[in-house]
Amino acid sequence: FQDQAEQFFRSGHTNNWAVLVCTSRFWFNYRHVANTLSVYRSVKRLGIPDSHIVLMLADDMACNPRNPKPATVFSHKNMELNVYGDDVEVDYRSYEVTVENFLRVLTGRIPPSTPRSKRLLSDDRSNILIYSHGGNGFLKFQDSEEITNVELADAFEQMWQKRSSPNIMALASSQVGEDSLSHQPDLGIGVHLMDRYTFYVLEFLEEIHPASQTNMNDL
Repeated sequence: FQDQAEQFFRSGHTNNWAVLVCTSRFWFNYRHVANTLSVYRSVKRLGIPDSHIVLMLADDMACNPRNPKPATVFSHKNMELNVYGDDVEVDYRSYEVTVENFLRVLTGRIPPSTPRSKRLLSDDRSNILIYSHGGNGFLKFQDSEEITNVELADAFEQMWQKRSSPNIMALASSQVGEDSLSHQPDLGIGVHLMDRYTFYVLEFLEEIHPASQTNMNDL
């Protein structure tokens, strides 16, 4: 596996993209929004511009009436960094975040009138980061519909057919049947601020700079 992973990162690419998806609603899923916004902030800092990021947020925790600090989202108990800052560009929000729209973004099957900001315009020289939160064999959207691992695999197959993307590296927060744990509990607002896996991924990302040769194999 180590040799295969090294080969994966030796393949030349000319551009980077990110599709960052928070599919969850309701206040008790605050951490899912914070996870996604934190990853968004990190990939921007590392050089991926908003024009190459598709950000999908199913719920607006910043404006939730239970939020004691309106217009903010925090991922750490010290409350020092608002990850819902002025420079956040949300491309799909609220009920635009659906299984259909997610699959359309991945496969490029989008109506001609769709603006560039809502499109994944990658090519065969692209590296694409897809980040989301799900369960064993599915991603749940809006607490009302699901996309299965089979449907997601089919979307990746279509991406490969259309863009000749030869490889996928998949990282998960836990093994099959193992719980994925939350992190950073905040008793003041009654929720966790982040998931443990994302917390340590971000800790890794914060230690590198845009010109670094570090890759996800080092994670």
